[in-house]
Amino acid sequence: MNVMDMSITGLRVFREAAERGTLTAAAEALGYTQSAVSRQIAALEHAAGATLLERRRDGVRLTAAGHVVLRRAVTVLTELDAVVRELRGQPDEGGTVRLGWFASAGAVLVPRALAALRRTHPAITVVGREGSTPALVRALRAGTLDLAVLAAAPPFRPFDTTSPPLRTSTLAERNLCVAVPPGHPLATAPSVSVEDLRGRQWVASPAAGEMGVWPGLDERPFVTHTARDWLAKLNLVAAGAGLTTVPAALATVVPPGVTVRQVDGEPRRLVLAWLAEPLTEPAARLGDALRTAAVD
Repeated sequence: MNVMDMSITGLRVFREAAERGTLTAAAEALGYTQSAVSRQIAALEHAAGATLLERRRDGVRLTAAGHVVLRRAVTVLTELDAVVRELRGQPDEGGTVRLGWFASAGAVLVPRALAALRRTHPAITVVGREGSTPALVRALRAGTLDLAVLAAAPPFRPFDTTSPPLRTSTLAERNLCVAVPPGHPLATAPSVSVEDLRGRQWVASPAAGEMGVWPGLDERPFVTHTARDWLAKLNLVAAGAGLTTVPAALATVVPPGVTVRQVDGEPRRLVLAWLAEPLTEPAARLGDALRTAAVD
């Protein structure tokens, strides 16, 4: 083992692979070939004297040693980036907060919170991006996000089993709803249960665990159309193409004719998550804005 042989490039490649979850995605993000990424990871593992990434059919996963290296690599790379900014005469990024959110949170909650933050603290800059909950958790671990808005469903297990655990705060608890087309029988039913959703046609997201289909159905769902964008899915519902699940917060932005119905069952949680403690003042301010927007 000779950690002095670890290169800065190798650490950056490793952090990207840990965040993206696959070597292919890391290569695409960095503009490298996959073989170049593999060579950098192999060199880093040789210097560490340990396997850092478990190669799996569905991607890569950090080993125990990988978590140790990642935690330290994030600190090193953050400090080096600060050195570069200072040498270039660029302003310190202390007023910048990096925020991630799952898809539907970007429709209402996040824009509402950002608008409020601009009114009260205009000097704070928020840089954000959308992602799946697993991807956002990896980004928090990789140090490329400061805060993330995540979705949690019963029985509300931890988002991962890595130590130290993520810090979390529940923003709200709301029932998941279903959007139904104009004239659909469920639009005027006295109540909607999971039993009422069996045998329906669905509009869902591709390669996302069939997001849009009611979770936990005890049948193979009939997905008629797939779309990544929430507005596209809701417009397909408006056209009579099927049903799709929606958070209650989207009830105010559905296309004309679409009815949003609450389904009997346990509520879902909207969760704010972070890793670094304590939060910087700008991140704490953004967290407060998100809490207020969730209540409103």
